[in-house]
Amino acid sequence: MKIYLDGKLVENEDAKISVFDHGFLYGDGVFEGIRAYNGRIFRLKEHLDRLLASAKAINLTIPMQQKDIEKAVIKTLLANKLSDAYIRLIITRGCGDLGLDPRNCKKPPTVVVIADNISMYSEELYENGMEVVTVSTRRIRQDSLSPNVKSLNYLNNILAKMEAIRSGVMEAIMLNSEGYVVECTGDNIFLVKNEILYTPSGAEGALVGITRDAIMELAKNKLKIQVKEGRLSTYDVYTADECFLTGTAAEVIPVIAADSRQIADGKPGKITLKLIKEFKNLTRLTGTPIK
Repeated sequence: MKIYLDGKLVENEDAKISVFDHGFLYGDGVFEGIRAYNGRIFRLKEHLDRLLASAKAINLTIPMQQKDIEKAVIKTLLANKLSDAYIRLIITRGCGDLGLDPRNCKKPPTVVVIADNISMYSEELYENGMEVVTVSTRRIRQDSLSPNVKSLNYLNNILAKMEAIRSGVMEAIMLNSEGYVVECTGDNIFLVKNEILYTPSGAEGALVGITRDAIMELAKNKLKIQVKEGRLSTYDVYTADECFLTGTAAEVIPVIAADSRQIADGKPGKITLKLIKEFKNLTRLTGTPIK
């Protein structure tokens, strides 16, 4: 495996950063997870726009232009001969000292691009649907840290994921400080009720996901169904006609039960299945060519 590290492609075992890197010491950095399908990188511009926005929000100056980051991603995919891949793009504050002060990071930010394969869930779960639980770990308040900053500090999500695993499921619903549904540990959540598609709004603390946006567009433009963003409770989840999750790594996966409550008939819903089909078509036919 070839990994892009600060302007060079290096072998996997040679891809090393300093123990004084602020990304390692404090999670001081930003990242994006991106997918490539059939020789095309899905919504690369949108991912890079969000990366730059995250960096700006934490006052991190990226030492590359957006077009050069794009070239680095493509270069990494070509070097690994991948036409279908999961790409992890990481930018840290760079090397400093053991203190918090970012002004002591004298060297330029560290830029890493990793391209590999990923499988979030088993084929059985994609086909038959998965169960989720609501966990006690609350989503960080957005007046403390905006959910739209994709920082390297994912401890909040990891603790929630650990709760899910202890409950015997793979994914967890996270609530905000007011007790309303926000998102899952790595995915956005959608509900279908009376032929209307619902999802928590960014105002509730949800990350405005790239796949989330794609699904909302497909629902409106392809399926001609109404989409509403707003405040959702666990009651809304339990009584939904359908439920599914979206994310770059997870793509689109049906949910058939939440907190031991079966959702509708306990099978992936018809709108969910239509959106999965439309999303697959979209990812295979659109995107930035790898060349």
